Amino acid sequence: MIEDKNQQRTQLSDLGEFGLIDHLTKNFKIKHSTTIKGIGDDAAVLDFKKQIVVTTDLLVEGVHFDLSYMPLKHLGYKSVIVNLSDVYAMNAKATQVTISIAVSNRFPIEALEAIYAGIETAAKIYNIDVIGGDTTSSNTGLLISVTAIGEVEADQVVYRNGAKPNDLLVVSGDLGAAYMGLQVLEREKEVFKVNPNNQPDLEPYTYIVERQLKPEARKDIIKLLSELEVKPTAMIDISDGLSSEIMHLCKQSKVGCDLYENKIPLDPQVISTCEEFNIDSTTVALNGGEDYELLFTITQQDFPKIKANPNLSVIGFIKEEKEGLHLITRADTKIPLKAQGWKNFND
Repeated sequence: MIEDKNQQRTQLSDLGEFGLIDHLTKNFKIKHSTTIKGIGDDAAVLDFKKQIVVTTDLLVEGVHFDLSYMPLKHLGYKSVIVNLSDVYAMNAKATQVTISIAVSNRFPIEALEAIYAGIETAAKIYNIDVIGGDTTSSNTGLLISVTAIGEVEADQVVYRNGAKPNDLLVVSGDLGAAYMGLQVLEREKEVFKVNPNNQPDLEPYTYIVERQLKPEARKDIIKLLSELEVKPTAMIDISDGLSSEIMHLCKQSKVGCDLYENKIPLDPQVISTCEEFNIDSTTVALNGGEDYELLFTITQQDFPKIKANPNLSVIGFIKEEKEGLHLITRADTKIPLKAQGWKNFND
C-alpha cells in the first residue's frame, strides 16, 4: 500500500461505528425528489413513479484492485462508477447508491476518508444521492459493496434480449485501454519491487492508466441516444471484454453476429502500448475488460441518426442464431468468436 509514513493515522476504534458513519457521510447532500429519507435511519425511503433499476457489485482487495498502485480516492470513485454503468446499460437514469465497506484495522480513518472523498466526487459528477450502507471490520483486507438504483419509463427500458437479425452492433468510445493501463501498472509495480527508489514515468501512458484507475460511466451516451431519438433494441455494458459481452447479448437475444475486426475502435495509445508489450490489440479489445463502454444494437432505420457521431462506432451485424458468432478479420477470414474474459487472459 502506498502510504506517507508521516501522515496522521486515526484508529477506526477512536470514533466507534456510528461516529464513523456520521464522520464519513457528513458532506453528502440529497439532490433527488425521489429520495425521501437518506442516511440516518434504519433504512432509506424512496418514492418513484417510474420503473426501478437495481444493481449491485462487490470489489475485493487482491481480486479487483491492488492498493500498491490504486489510490484510495480513485477506488471510491471507481466503486460507484462500475455500478452506475450497469444502470445506464438498462437505458435508465441513475439516482441513488448505497455503499458498504469492510475494512481491516491496518486502515486508519484517513484511508476511509480518502475512499469516501472519491465516492463523494462520483456522487457530485453523476448527480446521485448516497442514501446508506454499512461499515464493518474485516480480517481479509478491504471490500467495497455498492448498490445502485435508477429510474426509467416503462417503455424506455432496454434489456439484453431485444436484438434482432439485421440489427447493427454499436459500441461507444474505444476499447482495450483499461487492460493495457493495468499492464503498465503491473510492470511498474515489479520494477518498484526491485528498485524502490525508481519512480515510474507514466507520462506516455496517461490515457490508458486513467482508464484503469479512474474509469467513467457513459451517462452521456444515454442522454445522446435520447436526443437522437434512438432506442437500442438491446444493450449491455463492457465490464468483462467485448467478446464475452457480445456473447451474453446474443445468447439472451437468440441471435448470431458478425463482428468486424477493422471496425473495433482503438485509441492510438492502446495500439502503441500493445506493440511495446508485443500483444495483439484485437485480442486486448476482445478480452481485456473494464472499459465500461456501452455495447448495443439498433435497427438499420436508426443508422442515419448515429452514423456521423464520433462517440459511436458500428462494429458488427446481427445474424440469425444458426449462423453463430464470428470475427471477420482484417484479412476477411471468418473465425468463431470466443470469450477468454479477463480472468483467464493470461492462462
